[in-house]
Amino acid sequence: MAKKSTPKKTSTKLQFHSWIETFDFGKELKVKNELTGFVYFLGVDDSNKFTSLVEQHALDWQFDTLKKSDREFLYFVGQKGPVWILRSRSKNSVGHDGLIDEASYTWARDQFGSLVSHFKAHHLKAVQIEFHGTEEVQDLGALVGFDVAVYNFRQFVDGKQLSELPKVALKKSLGGLDKDLIREAMLRARAVNIARHLVNLPPNDLNPRTFAEFATTRLSFPSTLKVAVWDTKKLMQENMGLHVAVGQGAENGPCMVHLKYRPTKKSKLKPVAFVGKGITFDTGGLDIKPSSGMRLMKKDMGGAASVIALATWVADSNYPGPVDFYLALAENAVDGKSFRPSDVVTARNGLKVEIDNTDAEGRLVLADVLDVACTQKGSDEPEYVIDVATLTGAIKVGLGAEIAGLFSNDDQLASALTHAGQRAGDLNWRMPLFEKYWGEMSSPFADFKNSGGGFGGAITAALFLQKFVRGKKWAHLDVYAWTDKAQGALLSSGGSGQPVQCLIEFLSDRALK
Repeated sequence: MAKKSTPKKTSTKLQFHSWIETFDFGKELKVKNELTGFVYFLGVDDSNKFTSLVEQHALDWQFDTLKKSDREFLYFVGQKGPVWILRSRSKNSVGHDGLIDEASYTWARDQFGSLVSHFKAHHLKAVQIEFHGTEEVQDLGALVGFDVAVYNFRQFVDGKQLSELPKVALKKSLGGLDKDLIREAMLRARAVNIARHLVNLPPNDLNPRTFAEFATTRLSFPSTLKVAVWDTKKLMQENMGLHVAVGQGAENGPCMVHLKYRPTKKSKLKPVAFVGKGITFDTGGLDIKPSSGMRLMKKDMGGAASVIALATWVADSNYPGPVDFYLALAENAVDGKSFRPSDVVTARNGLKVEIDNTDAEGRLVLADVLDVACTQKGSDEPEYVIDVATLTGAIKVGLGAEIAGLFSNDDQLASALTHAGQRAGDLNWRMPLFEKYWGEMSSPFADFKNSGGGFGGAITAALFLQKFVRGKKWAHLDVYAWTDKAQGALLSSGGSGQPVQCLIEFLSDRALK
């Protein structure tokens, strides 16, 4: 009988190339007989500048009409080629204390990201860009938008990154472009695209074992970040019964990855711990999903994707404070060894959970890993614990795909995350931890069930997680992590990178305080 071969480890480094890194900053393009486009970003209301641009580029018959235009986004084909003039205007608030208003960063990111498809449609060989009187946050948004927009899954896996893109020269008038800001844009966009790419990977390529390899070998981290992997045997030794139960039916068993970042310089900041749900494929288990509900379940590791992507930003930007990242990895498969409805499983913290629904598995892996994060001692004890998960369909029904549901037991933490999401164009909205609904989770055979009731599913899921945070200041982000269509800087459907930009903004703001 032939011996079963062991799959070879994939060690190829995941390399993302930055488009903006190729830009000539502060220069004019020198082109000969090449189709060239022109982009102007007017950050101040300068009517003289606008008129001079129209005079410089417009054809005679276009001039009067263009000069009268008050559009934010103006496009025309002029004497030298296609021209785009973008004017950032203040908008009236839609209410809600401005927490869902479009930030200037967001507007610039989405407008400039969308320009990439225009450049390709015109088959441009060169583009000259001028920022005029723009604020740093607008510059950051525009540059992030460019680098986010150039990611395409097929081009990436086929080794054709940055193909069909023009050469670019970018200069700024009424101000200057800081090199640190350009680097920050590259790092933010890279983190978003890493999260998107991991979500886009097919489940026959990405499983708990290969996901762990991204942390250990396929992503490059500096020496300030250490990686430890707890395999299934270690999970069992740690009494992580919930985590083990979810993944026990899969060929590749469950594991936990801990990425521990500590800065080189001493910091007064206390650690922040991030925990990501990483169900690499979710069949629903024995409570199997219908085919329509299973179609996108490769994205059920979107929380873990965002957490490891955030780790790359933290490490590469030399973040000044300690941060821990935990990936709760498993595949919820259908097998003779799969866990069953009515099973009673003991969690790491000693609580017994009756399995009411095997398709409510994400909260189970998160529960045990949250307990690991919350029981760190001494200098490793976290001030805040934040989990990210594609946890419920109920939250998408309530908030749609672009706004994450935020649950928290701490008002200050919740406010910081919501404001960070608004500034970063990566929104979340706080939902109630309504304890009265917890009664639906009661069980005569265990401390409680893992699901219950037909309404308020996102709330009961969050209430379940709260049982495992040991009173720590905690927040839970229930995300979709996917875009069903091209929009803004996301030029194709697939992984969206939600909520990476929000969490980067949250950590950046925290470092300043």
